Amino acid sequence: MDDLLSRHTPHNITAERSVLGSMMLDESCVGDVIGLVRSDDFYSTINKSIFETIFSMYSYGKRIDPVTVLEQMREEGSYTDESYDYIRDLMVVTPTAANVMEYSQIVKDKSLLRSILEAGNDITSMAVSGEGGAMSILDAAESKVYKLRSGSSRVELEDIKKTMVDVVELIKEAAKAGTGISGMATGFSDLDRTIMGLNKADLIIIASRPGMGKTSIALNIALHVAKKSGKTVAVFSLEMSRAQLAMRLLSASSYVDGKKLQTGRISEDEWKRLSEAAAQISEAKLKINDDASLTVTEMLAQCRRLNDLGLVVIDYMQLMSAATNERGYRGENRVQIIGEISRTMKVMAKELDVPVISLSQLSRESEKRSDNKRPQLSDLRESGAIEQDADIVMGLYRDDYYNKESEFPNIAECIVLKNRRGETNTINLRWDPEYTNFSSIDRYYEE
Repeated sequence: MDDLLSRHTPHNITAERSVLGSMMLDESCVGDVIGLVRSDDFYSTINKSIFETIFSMYSYGKRIDPVTVLEQMREEGSYTDESYDYIRDLMVVTPTAANVMEYSQIVKDKSLLRSILEAGNDITSMAVSGEGGAMSILDAAESKVYKLRSGSSRVELEDIKKTMVDVVELIKEAAKAGTGISGMATGFSDLDRTIMGLNKADLIIIASRPGMGKTSIALNIALHVAKKSGKTVAVFSLEMSRAQLAMRLLSASSYVDGKKLQTGRISEDEWKRLSEAAAQISEAKLKINDDASLTVTEMLAQCRRLNDLGLVVIDYMQLMSAATNERGYRGENRVQIIGEISRTMKVMAKELDVPVISLSQLSRESEKRSDNKRPQLSDLRESGAIEQDADIVMGLYRDDYYNKESEFPNIAECIVLKNRRGETNTINLRWDPEYTNFSSIDRYYEE
């Protein structure tokens, strides 16, 4: 260990200087360089400062050459007595910008090596101390390695002008897509317009009393995302088995009664529809884990290893409390445990940078109300932390569940109770109990 620490920190000043010289020699390569390296990748403080100046100029569309860079440094207050001579030397040691991406890759590789060394030292220190137990240290170690792989080993305070560049790109992508929403589509157009689709890093709670169809609507969304986006969708089911979930997906996609699937009494035409639906579902990047004892941390660890992850679905939150109370959560009662799980789910959404949909049970208080049994935020079972941590909370309600003579048979209300991306709203959906399937009202009549 002492021998490892005694080695020089990985860096290549010549490559750093060549990158900066190339950017000022040929400004057409600046965009490519910025797409690969960040200011934190530079080991030299002065090189990092010059890169940040060029980055700022590029963001605002300014011309980039040695003269304009020096002037920008004067305006920003980063100019020193040595700045002129240093930049002049950069231009001398960089005869051409043709190999700028090779220089940039060297800078990136050295930066990654420094990060690996730092992470290794942290992991070693944790292992030596033994604080938190072996499994906790293993989770922390895996998290550090995952962050290195995803290129975000450390999140620092960042100037707003850098964030603005990213935001403008997101707006351009949304405009180019032409969908009218910022995230991935759920498959329910009215719902998408209200919540702006499924957005990265959002924690979305779908809550209801048992029997309302929260598992079904989550599966509908999961399959739609997997089919339309081409991304991987991870489904963690603590209540139903893989086979049961697959049966529901097959019934909803083929429009064959779920009871017929269980009995096998299926017509020739239904077999044809089943075969087509099964083939389509099999093509989707949908992964299911039905281990009822999983913790959120274990789910996060599995998701880190997935390529091109687009969405995580967890069914459902309250079932995790009994399975996790003995496995590392600090809470001493159900309220504390659910609060801990809720916060960890939000951390999961931010770290993976994907939307996380978690299903939740509502308390019985809603059923005790005689006048209006529609879900409210106060009905979220066991913890107000769910409401606090969630970006979007949706409640499901079917009037015909409580009133057999209802004038709205097979109509479900998806009530957006909390929405950080806009207004609250109630969206009516068609509910097909024989297929355990939800659909938009307009789409249902079209079909």
